[in-house]
Amino acid sequence: MQSNVRDKVLFASPKDEAERASVAGTCVRKLGIKFPAVIDGFDNQVETAYTGWPDRLYLIGTDGHVLYKSKPGPFGFHPPDLAAALQKNLGTN
Repeated sequence: MQSNVRDKVLFASPKDEAERASVAGTCVRKLGIKFPAVIDGFDNQVETAYTGWPDRLYLIGTDGHVLYKSKPGPFGFHPPDLAAALQKNLGTN
């Protein structure tokens, strides 16, 4: 929570999809996220399916299978591991 205050990304829970999208967009901008981000529905179906909490990095194949799943972040994020998984699955080793 301290980091959310520091990064000015502390919000009340959104009440509808439009508000949720607005909050997500603000977080992407303020945190300088440089990769595509998606928004889960209010049913949290994606979070439930992929255990994305607290936060994780995933590489999903074109067939929908999980090709890489990081340990919980932010300390479980190892960008070189994700880069290696991308290279392996793109055949660019």
